Amino acid sequence: EKENSLLDAIAREDFEILSIEAYVDKPLIYLDSAASSHKPKYVLDVMDEYYKTSHSNVHRGAHALAAKATAKYEWARDKVKEFV
Repeated sequence: EKENSLLDAIAREDFEILSIEAYVDKPLIYLDSAASSHKPKYVLDVMDEYYKTSHSNVHRGAHALAAKATAKYEWARDKVKEFV
C-alpha cells in the first residue's frame, strides 16, 4: 500500500493534469489512455521549448530553423532506435 501511494504521488507530480479535482475532494483519475495520452511535465516543457525556438519543417528547408529542427528530429530518432 505504501509503495502504491509513493508511485501515485510521483505520477501526480509528473502529470500536472492529475493535480486537478474531478469532483469536490475527489482527485482526477484518468484511465482512457487508448484514446489520448497525457504527457508528463518534462515532455511538455521540451515540446514548449521546441515550439518557441526550433519549430520548422524537418528535411525541407535550407534555412537555420529547418536545420535546427532536423537535427533535433534526427537526435530523437536515434534515441528511439537505441531504446527499441
